[in-house]
Amino acid sequence: MLAASVLAAPTVLALPAAPDARAADGGQCTFPSEKYAGRPWALQRVNLDALWAQSKGEGVQVAVIDTGVDVKHPQLADAVDESKGKNYLPPENKEGEKIERGNAHGTTDTVGHGTRVAGIIAARPAEDTGFVGLAPEATIIPIKQNDAEGNGTAKTLATSIRHAVDAGADVINVSQDTANAVKPDSSLKSAVDYALGKQVVVVASAGNDGLGGEDKTTYPASYEGVLAVASSDRNNERAPFSQAGAFVGVAAPGVDMISTVPGGGHCSDNGTSFSAPYVAAVAALLRAEHPKWTAAQIVAQIEQTAERSIPGHDRLVGWGVIDPVKALTDVDPAHPVESPAAEQAGARAKAPDVAPLHIGETAEERNTRLGTYVVVGGLVLAAGLGGTAVAVRDSRRRGGRGERA
Repeated sequence: MLAASVLAAPTVLALPAAPDARAADGGQCTFPSEKYAGRPWALQRVNLDALWAQSKGEGVQVAVIDTGVDVKHPQLADAVDESKGKNYLPPENKEGEKIERGNAHGTTDTVGHGTRVAGIIAARPAEDTGFVGLAPEATIIPIKQNDAEGNGTAKTLATSIRHAVDAGADVINVSQDTANAVKPDSSLKSAVDYALGKQVVVVASAGNDGLGGEDKTTYPASYEGVLAVASSDRNNERAPFSQAGAFVGVAAPGVDMISTVPGGGHCSDNGTSFSAPYVAAVAALLRAEHPKWTAAQIVAQIEQTAERSIPGHDRLVGWGVIDPVKALTDVDPAHPVESPAAEQAGARAKAPDVAPLHIGETAEERNTRLGTYVVVGGLVLAAGLGGTAVAVRDSRRRGGRGERA
């Protein structure tokens, strides 16, 4: 999630995902990849029958503002509304070099980031895989405004948000952030306020600088009204890389996240980039079930029903780890929650009982890898100070040859 700028430099966007996507068989993640046959742990923790008995997200549109969404993937072909898609990636980088932008509809994704995000939200069921989106009848609006080099800016993100609203999005997912060292960008704040004023739910990843131990303000996650999402692990605890802070609203699974990749198949990845769409999907389910609720009421319902580790707000996981079924069933339709309230008792959230994910590494090896990511990321940031924008990419670390957009 690293990006840096000096006063005269443009605000540059980075993709806050842990760096090494892995194929389901433990090898490098290539595009296309092998299918993941089982049910991923992040879905095992949810009673999908109970969830989908309430809502599958039909009629709800979710804008994925990212690196594009590949419609060649069989599980996404019927999920994406290409007619409403848009490509706002700049034609040139800050050095004036031409950028390979892809098509005008945002359905070219050579990075794979946006395709993973979209799959977690609305991938359709398919044979020979247990992976499916949490809101499998929602529609994705693909909006491309970033690439592996972080050539998206606060301006292109702001423009993307406004397009999403005007295109009819009910929910917007932003799995990236700006880390401007000077101040937040006014055009981005204005665009977020525009979306919230139209009662669009805005969900954003909190970022992956958590191992540093310091709270860092990230945007657009930190703007008031945006639901900022941290990552949780299999024990319902904060993933070690996940950014903490008072702005965090909830946490959601963000470790070993299976999802769709360009061309077909699935890969596993880590990061708050993949926690945010998990929450955006639940927001879509709530919007389909309660279309008259305000954006703030949907956010409050998600926060109020999360699995808590303490009675009130926790800087590590916000109001707790999201509970999709409870969010859809613990509801008083006539009196929706306006804001989350602290509970009198704060029993520790129970870890989900799920089968292990075999992708060629042990839990100890995975923790070591995540720790290495932060060390390397810090060195990259240090090299970038002085005006050079630094972008951290999630898919070019392993099998990323030929993936630059």
